[in-house]
Amino acid sequence: MPQTPLFAAMFDSSSYNRNLYQSKEDTCGGLYYHDNNLLSGSLEALIQHLVPNVDYYPDVSLYTQRTYIFTFLLSSRLFMHPYELMAKVCHLCIEQQRLTEPGLDKNWNQKIAPKILQLLTEWTETFPYDFRDERMMRNLKELAQRIASGDEMYRKNVQQLLQNLIRKLSTVSQYEEVLAKIDATSTDRLTVLKTKPQSIQRDIITVCNDPYALAQQLTQIELERLNYIGPEEFVQAFVQKDPLDNDKSCYGDQKKTRNLEAYVEWFNRLSYLVATEICMPVKKKHRARVIEYFIDVARECFNIGNFNSLMAIISGMNMSPVSRLKKTWAKVKTAKFDILEHQMDPSSNFYNYRTALRGAAQRSLTAHSNREKIVIPFFSLLIKDIYFLNEGCANRLPNGHVNFEKFWELAKQVGEFMTWKQVECPFERDRKILQYLLTVPVFSDDALYLASYESESPENHVEKDRWKMLRSALLGRA
Repeated sequence: MPQTPLFAAMFDSSSYNRNLYQSKEDTCGGLYYHDNNLLSGSLEALIQHLVPNVDYYPDVSLYTQRTYIFTFLLSSRLFMHPYELMAKVCHLCIEQQRLTEPGLDKNWNQKIAPKILQLLTEWTETFPYDFRDERMMRNLKELAQRIASGDEMYRKNVQQLLQNLIRKLSTVSQYEEVLAKIDATSTDRLTVLKTKPQSIQRDIITVCNDPYALAQQLTQIELERLNYIGPEEFVQAFVQKDPLDNDKSCYGDQKKTRNLEAYVEWFNRLSYLVATEICMPVKKKHRARVIEYFIDVARECFNIGNFNSLMAIISGMNMSPVSRLKKTWAKVKTAKFDILEHQMDPSSNFYNYRTALRGAAQRSLTAHSNREKIVIPFFSLLIKDIYFLNEGCANRLPNGHVNFEKFWELAKQVGEFMTWKQVECPFERDRKILQYLLTVPVFSDDALYLASYESESPENHVEKDRWKMLRSALLGRA
């Protein structure tokens, strides 16, 4: 896969020399601005900037239309644990209250408490997984108690905030239990390949003969799994060390979920499921029919805006055990497949796909229904883009300041994903199809090759030797 163009040219230190005018007008409390856009600052100044006061609440940046709160909470974990940040926020809030003139606690509650409550609401709603850490919850409850102590209305709001957070954490725990059960069911059903399994295993067309219906159920799975991925998981995917923190890892024990990994595993499962369904049938015409069926499913995924399932299907069809079935492919009408492959062509940094994605994103912005709002990106490429954005320039500038211009761009990319993942699936769930997609056994690489060789004989000495080895290993034959 070609590398995404690095963002170093956009955000390197020389661009700061050109664009960052460090005049008195552009400097405020250790933060550096240009055209009213925050570009850099010390970590302490950025933390101060997060905490509201009587006259101030972090607002939306003109630079990216992402809020400062989202951007800093997302990126700060590259420098410190979320619980450390929460402890500092609590300290600053308590200091504000302590410095309030005697007898004016009521003034603090009226003017600042609502803003702090809003900050905590944004944090708990956008990054709820941070609060799977007991230290986070302890600090949250301490600060919430201070807010609730002054007014009955605030007490109700604090109670609502905590109830919503607990419900979110309970929901993700239940989701993780379901994933574990699905994995266990799939493992239990998967046995070593002893014979051609067509006699004991249903095929996908028997379960669902309508390609559009299957594309809808694939979209159900995609949107459900996307919904549980927290924005912080993208940052945690590339573990870094903060050079100003004695080379101590910034992550350690802070990773509280693996929803991103589970989603990547789903992509791989779907690819192997496609290859398994194609290699299973004994008869050539049946294999050709399955290939044409998946071509139609992939086309429907493209029309829906489900690019992740589309690419998984194409990947499965391009696996060597499938692509070597030349006699089977000769019976397939491949014109539609050629169009889909062209759309997902990796050349020119996936130019065709990125054009289609922009079109789907634009459609989503003006959509009047959830059906038109669906945008499910090719996830591996999205991670790759964010990875190279992170690698393309330093987190710190030469003067030790945090490179916040980089993090506005990071928030922009992750924020767009956040919008897409919140779309509710407009299609009805079909439990029979979903269960098949999620739990039916899929072949390993070796089992796929063996099934492929059994379907169409090896063509050269290398394939013949591998066939004999696989038959011996998997079928117990001499």
